[in-house]
Amino acid sequence: MAREQLANVLKTNFSDIEIVKMTDSVAGSVEYLGNFPQPDVIFMDIELLDGNAFEIFRAVDIKSNVIMTTAYDSWAVKAFEEGSVDYLLKPIALDRLRKAVGRCRGKSGFKSLITIRYSNRVIPISIDRTAYLFSDNKANYLMTFGGEKHLVDSTLDQLEKELDPNRFTRISRGCIINRQALLSIDKDRMGHLVARLQPESPFEFTVARPRTEAFMNWIKNCD
Repeated sequence: MAREQLANVLKTNFSDIEIVKMTDSVAGSVEYLGNFPQPDVIFMDIELLDGNAFEIFRAVDIKSNVIMTTAYDSWAVKAFEEGSVDYLLKPIALDRLRKAVGRCRGKSGFKSLITIRYSNRVIPISIDRTAYLFSDNKANYLMTFGGEKHLVDSTLDQLEKELDPNRFTRISRGCIINRQALLSIDKDRMGHLVARLQPESPFEFTVARPRTEAFMNWIKNCD
């Protein structure tokens, strides 16, 4: 019943969304995703007839944007760990559904959120709020444009692959920056390029020499 209700809401409020398949089981979902082109977006109820939706991730390499739906908030951490774009609690409010669909429209195969964790809570930070990411004392941090510093679980190597290269670039082993955070490029006494960022960074972020040419090309070619 819940699937049909969600389908009706989508048809009524999103004229450009076409529903290509509905399943109610892990087995049915795995069979469809393994034999047909994956859709742009999957609305995935966590509790299915023969198991939970996370079993689908273990059976199929899902490339689609996934929006998790459930009546319980206890699955939130796991949902974001699996890479879901959003997590909607039932009953689903239309404004939250619009935001979730909007996030999918804005994705081009790259991360739209970076999740941070405090104890048992998981908090998604929008890429639009992310100024830069950096390593310090064997830990990785995210700095928002508002000056908030957050510990992140992902490595910079992972994030480098998942972020839009038109918006983000890695300037050194320990720093990835957002184009919008770059205020200026200076040179130090040794001739190294130094990125001046906003908000002000806790360290001097120097562009590694092997990355200098790629960094300058990135500056020139970014829209």
